[in-house]
Amino acid sequence: MKSLKVPFVDFENKDLDSALELCGARFDVDQVNWPGEWPYAPICCGRIARSQDALIVDFRVSGLDLRAVNLEDNGHQWEDSCVEVFIQDPDGKSYYNFEINALGKILACSGASRRSRVPRPADEMKEILRFAQNDSGSQNNGPIEQEGLHNWRVGIVIPFELIGVDPEKLPEKIRANFYKCGDKTAHPHFLSWSPIKTDKPDFHRPEFFGELILG
Repeated sequence: MKSLKVPFVDFENKDLDSALELCGARFDVDQVNWPGEWPYAPICCGRIARSQDALIVDFRVSGLDLRAVNLEDNGHQWEDSCVEVFIQDPDGKSYYNFEINALGKILACSGASRRSRVPRPADEMKEILRFAQNDSGSQNNGPIEQEGLHNWRVGIVIPFELIGVDPEKLPEKIRANFYKCGDKTAHPHFLSWSPIKTDKPDFHRPEFFGELILG
C-alpha cells in the first residue's frame, strides 16, 4: 500500500503557490493499470498539504487534449480533462469523490459504493475552494475542446468536516487515492496514484486506496 505524509502548513499570510511548492508533499499519478487497452499516460503530478481545518491538493498536468465542456458543478466531469481525489471516511463505511475538470468545475459525492453516490448539496459545494489555470486561450471560461499538447493546473481545498474528519481530533491517517482521466478526450486514459488491480478501469475501489498520514 502506498503512503504519503501530508505536512501541516501555516498558510496564513503566505502565498499559497509558494507554500505548496516549498512545503507540500509531492505525489505522482503515474500508475497505468490497464496498459493493454488504455496505454496513454499524460504527465500528472501534484503537491498536498493540510492547514488546521482543510486538505489542500494541487495538480499539474501536461498531455494531449484539453476538454472541459461540463460548465457546472456535479456534471460529468470525468468525461473531460479531469483529476480526482477519493477519500475514505475514517470509519471506513463510506468514501468521498471529488472530480475536477480543467476549469475547476467539481463533481462531489459521497456514499458506500459506486451505486450509492449522493451529490453534495449546494451549501457544501460553496465550501470547497478551487483554482484552475490552463493554456487554452479561452476568454469565456469554456467550453473547451482542443487537441494537441496542453498544460493545465487545478487545485482544491477540502474542509476536513466535509470528509468526516474532526479538525480538532485528526486521525493519524486516512485512506485515499488520486486519479487522472479523460473518458471522452481524443486519447482516453485512466491513471492512479495507488495501483488498482481490476480487469477494467474502476476508480470506485476503496480496497486499493493508499494512506495519507496526517499525524
